[in-house]
Amino acid sequence: MIEKRPFAGLGGADHGWLKARHHFSFAEYYDPAKMNWGALRVWNDDEIAPNTGFPPHPHSDMEIVTYVRKGAITHKDSLGNQGRTEAGDVQVMSAGSGIRHAEYNLEPETTTLFQIWIQPRSKGGAPSWGAKPFPKGERAGKFVTLASGFDNDNDALPIRADARVLGATLNKGDTTVYTLGAGRHAYLVAATGKVAVNGIKLDARDGAAIKDVQSVTVEALEDAELVLVDAA
Repeated sequence: MIEKRPFAGLGGADHGWLKARHHFSFAEYYDPAKMNWGALRVWNDDEIAPNTGFPPHPHSDMEIVTYVRKGAITHKDSLGNQGRTEAGDVQVMSAGSGIRHAEYNLEPETTTLFQIWIQPRSKGGAPSWGAKPFPKGERAGKFVTLASGFDNDNDALPIRADARVLGATLNKGDTTVYTLGAGRHAYLVAATGKVAVNGIKLDARDGAAIKDVQSVTVEALEDAELVLVDAA
């Protein structure tokens, strides 16, 4: 089963400094049919104006993955961590028993990103944060694991969830296949470009909720940049 979720039909909010679209129920947007997709709880498509951002606020018991599409985001948290994550790179925060953080766009341009929340395997635990560059050339033509809750994904950022976050870049005409295990849930968004997912056409920033299939075949109808979550 593949359910297409067009970008134009997503919930959202315009706060002036923040323009957000929500693939799942979030904040003021409520849809009981879109509360989660397996362990995947939130997928926000955010545009953050220059020199603005999210002031310090708390989280607990959630794995939060930020995939920066354009610009950069600067992170600070109550553990003393701070860092700047640029376009194409990824940061992860395991909120654990509780953490406060701020995310600011200190750049002269609008920053766009995907903010992805995944429910952890268990509650509690010490909070943590990390970031890593993932050169797009190293994921050309194939999915590369960016964040993972599995020990064998040595090059990925660690999360405490039964899930993987993957990225790929495809040239027009390229095809790549991802094998989905039994009982798993996948959610795919093309950050840029048009693609066909098992024959279903998606425009940039459309979502595809996928389950009960053995493999996901993605064909690039244009040059495309993809993000995929594989969750229990």
